[in-house]
Amino acid sequence: MSEIDSKQIYADLGLNKTQTSTTKGNDELGQAEFLELMTKQLEFQDPLEPMENGDFIAQMAQFSATSGIADLNTAFSEMSTAFQSNQALQASTMVGRDVLIPGNQVRLESEGSSLLAIDLDQSASAVTLNITDEFGQLIQRVDLGSQPSGLINIQWDGQNSNGERVSPGLYNITAEVNQGGSVSVGSTLVAVQVESVTLGQAGQELTLTVSDLGDISMSQIRKIM
Repeated sequence: MSEIDSKQIYADLGLNKTQTSTTKGNDELGQAEFLELMTKQLEFQDPLEPMENGDFIAQMAQFSATSGIADLNTAFSEMSTAFQSNQALQASTMVGRDVLIPGNQVRLESEGSSLLAIDLDQSASAVTLNITDEFGQLIQRVDLGSQPSGLINIQWDGQNSNGERVSPGLYNITAEVNQGGSVSVGSTLVAVQVESVTLGQAGQELTLTVSDLGDISMSQIRKIM
């Protein structure tokens, strides 16, 4: 196929390259302009060496693919915005509620009990919870026996091993897990209250501000109560 004078094609369309760039930006063509250019390209081709069907189809496919990707990007952007708005609405309903998140410190108030949990990836023949104060002194040791996999919810009544209620404050918790004769440290979770929600930007995850720990991500929440 002989070389085609692109300036002549633009002139026949009543445009020049500068005008096209100004209208579309970055030399982008819309579907109508593309079809007009394709028509002119066919009109100016050498009759002795006409454009092969494969070449024509390839150009059409390239334009369709580019247009399709642009439409897909727009659709994904709109879907992402809608998803983020929906996630923000759901997260806002958690303000004031308690959630279980990974942690090794539990707060005891002057009255009532404290909720905590142990997360087992598989069943255990024996599970023991240890509660210590800020100096590492053992306050309470709770034998939970054999347990299936999953979350073990525990309500600590705030009492020490002598049955006396201890002072309010933060206490450390650790779990000993016996699985097949091998003892390991278990994953502990604590209940905290959601105080506020911060919206993420540019696809970033939502951030929750919780009591005692500050900011956490939505993915850290194991259970909403």
